[in-house]
Amino acid sequence: MLRVTAFPPPSEWRADPVATASSLTTRRSVLAGGTALAALGLTGGGAGAAVAARASDALGDHDALGLAGLVRAREVSPGELLEAAIARAEAMNPRFNFMAQKHYDFARAEIARGLPDGPFTGVPWLLKDLAAYIEGLPTEGGSRLNKGQTGLFTTELVQRYRRAGLVVFGKTTTPEFGLTGTTESALMGATRNPWNPERIAGGSSGGAAAAVAAGVIPAAHATDGGGSIRIPASCCGLFGMKPSRGRTPMGPFRTEGWAGFSTHHVITRSVRDSAALLDATHGPEAGSRYSAPSPEGTFLSHVERDPRRLRIALMSTPASGAPVDPECLAALNAAAGLCESMGHHVEEAAPKLDAAALGQASFVLIASSLAADLVDRAKALGIELGPDVLEPITLGFVGYGQTTTGADFARANNAMQSAAVAVAQFMENYDVILSPTLAKPPLEIGQINLSPGVPFPEWGQRAAMFSPFTQIANFTGQPSMSVPLGMSADGLPIGMQFTGRYGKEALLYQLAGQLERVAPWSGRRPVMT
Repeated sequence: MLRVTAFPPPSEWRADPVATASSLTTRRSVLAGGTALAALGLTGGGAGAAVAARASDALGDHDALGLAGLVRAREVSPGELLEAAIARAEAMNPRFNFMAQKHYDFARAEIARGLPDGPFTGVPWLLKDLAAYIEGLPTEGGSRLNKGQTGLFTTELVQRYRRAGLVVFGKTTTPEFGLTGTTESALMGATRNPWNPERIAGGSSGGAAAAVAAGVIPAAHATDGGGSIRIPASCCGLFGMKPSRGRTPMGPFRTEGWAGFSTHHVITRSVRDSAALLDATHGPEAGSRYSAPSPEGTFLSHVERDPRRLRIALMSTPASGAPVDPECLAALNAAAGLCESMGHHVEEAAPKLDAAALGQASFVLIASSLAADLVDRAKALGIELGPDVLEPITLGFVGYGQTTTGADFARANNAMQSAAVAVAQFMENYDVILSPTLAKPPLEIGQINLSPGVPFPEWGQRAAMFSPFTQIANFTGQPSMSVPLGMSADGLPIGMQFTGRYGKEALLYQLAGQLERVAPWSGRRPVMT
């Protein structure tokens, strides 16, 4: 039987940083407590209303570990938390459009059958609607091509979530096959940012980020093949860790995605939730060709441990030379100053990389991988791939992928290996690279979606100019996190990206925990009136 890394012991379930922070901002939003839910017509009267209010308050005031602690203490039941999360989803989804699928009765049945005893028992959970299968339930990947298609198996990651006690009650939106940094699709429409509904929530895990930012749940599943955890975390003012390549399972259908670029993890409000969820899910799976080295102790144990004095490389200009918005640069300088105030050494430095060559290599690897999957899928369904089932930019990827050769793929893979070596050599002198997560604050809806009304090259330039910092960690396999440290003058979140050495998530969690204590963000929530 596959051995899964042990869950952290109760002694490591520390004080809830969300519950201990001021909840004033939370209570100013329409999600605050049972009073707001009653105003929305989502609770009944009497004792039932009191129970609903208590569960809803818990969702707003606690992170996922905090909720699990309430369940263990019998202060709230899994069923009460589930119904409160459903009520919040029903209240907020019409505004922000983050729910791709609703599996409420499935979740109720899971609770009725009895939940396993894990670190997150009874905590409501949302899966991203991409590469996270449950046997018998749909996984559509944001595409009309897969509309109504059900999973033939349950993925290993989902099995680990369920063993940890999480209760899946739906799936969140994604752009078609996760191909862009915004969550807009012909299948589902646009997912909107709770901080400003005219702005994107980021992508491709924008549905997960919008659900967490809107207060539906404190953490949600996400994936990252080019920034898809960190981009929406930055856009929505949340914490997002992309783990090292090989850290979390992808199978059993396959154990690698997009030539190793893609990995699974979560978007969270608190750092400790991210660490504990990685404790619950990391480790090799059957058929793994490689896996990231295990940490010393649990990831959670590192969150409250200040790191040693770190050498931080400050990267203010992306390898591509793309311009960076002055507000993002100001937030970067503030983050650098914060790190220096905590005793770390910060200096301007960056690895030397050929961004154009790497961009072309990544296009070859992603397009050929996507083309192989979708052409085979179309054959199995007996249909033709065209604009009735795929969006224009997706069709562009597929068309290009069908022209690539095996030699093209090998050369592109070689380029990525060379980049990984170059960055690893650079990081022999540094522990962390600090950059903005994005070159701009969250964009307006309709700029980088997959049906943009502009030629493929113009779309590609727009996407690359928005997110020129995130892809490198996907190419090299390094862990990288977006930390919500900045805000624009317009009140939009600006995340800072910290990228570590391969396999060193524990050190990043130490730094993230230190940042969370020195510059807490849990009380900073969107005001949704």
